[in-house]
Amino acid sequence: MTAITLLDGSIGQEIVKRSGDRATPLWSTAVMMDMPGVVRDVHLDYFKAGATIATANTYAVLRDRLARIGLENAFDHLNAQALVEAEAARALHGSGHIAASLGPIGASYRPDLHTPLEQAAAIFAERVALLHDRVDIFLIETVASIEHAHGALLGCAAATKPVWLSLTVCDDDGTRLRSGEKLADLAALVSEYAPAALLLNCAPPEVMADGLAQLAAFGLPFGAYANGFTRISDGFLAEFPTVDALEQRTDLSPAAYADFAMSWVAQGATIIGGCCEVGPAHITELAKRLHAAGHTIT
Repeated sequence: MTAITLLDGSIGQEIVKRSGDRATPLWSTAVMMDMPGVVRDVHLDYFKAGATIATANTYAVLRDRLARIGLENAFDHLNAQALVEAEAARALHGSGHIAASLGPIGASYRPDLHTPLEQAAAIFAERVALLHDRVDIFLIETVASIEHAHGALLGCAAATKPVWLSLTVCDDDGTRLRSGEKLADLAALVSEYAPAALLLNCAPPEVMADGLAQLAAFGLPFGAYANGFTRISDGFLAEFPTVDALEQRTDLSPAAYADFAMSWVAQGATIIGGCCEVGPAHITELAKRLHAAGHTIT
C-alpha cells in the first residue's frame, strides 16, 4: 500500500504528566534540568508504540522565552540536552530518526506577535546551526501566519537536512491559519523555499481534512498531527500562559483519534502523528491500524 511516516505524539504535556510538577510557562524545558530521564522515557515510549521519529524537546528552547525566567545563558545547554535525551531513547530502541522542533518566537497561537523578518530569520538560523549535525529533520511547528512561515523558512534556508513546515489552523476552519490568512496564500513561499513536506498541527482533528485538501494542491508530501484540546482558550492567549489554561477532551480515545488519522491517510497524507494531549496509547493504536490496512511505517 503506502509508506507512512509515523510521528510521535505530545511531548510537553506527556512530560508534565510524568514529572508530577505544576505546569509553568516553560514546563517541559525545566524538566530537562531537574529530571532529564523523564524526557528520554517519553521518547522511548513513542518509539515502542511504533513512531519512527522522536521530536526533540526543543520547541520552547528560545532565547526570548528563557530570558523571562533568567535562563537565557542555558540556551546552548538546554538545546544540547534535548538532543541527548532523544539520542538516548533512539539508542535504547535501536532505530529511529530525530526531528528538531522549532517552535514559534514569543508564544504559540499568537500571530499578533510580529518579529521583523530578518530578526526572525536570524533566530531560526542560530538554532539550525546549533542543532544541524545531530538531527535528521527540521520541523518548524505551529506556524500561525504567513509572516511566521517566511521568517522560519528563511532562517532554515542554509539547512542541508529536510525542512518540514507545520501550520496551525483555526479551531473552526481548517483552511485558514490562526492569523485568518488562507493556506492557499502560502503558495509563493512554498515555491520559493521548497520545504520537503507540509503539515498541519495543533488544531482539532475535525478540521484537518479541509486543510489537508488545501495542502495536497501544493504537490508536496503532506500530513497532520492534531491536538486533543477542547479549544485554544482565551486564557492561553494571555501573556506567559501555562497549559493549565487548556482543557483536555474526554472523547478523543485512541480508537477515535485513529479513525481521524486513517481518514487523512485516505486523503493522501503520508506523515501522521499526534500533538498536544495525544499520547503513546494513541500512537500504538494508529500503528496497529496502519499495519492492518497494509501500509508500511517508515
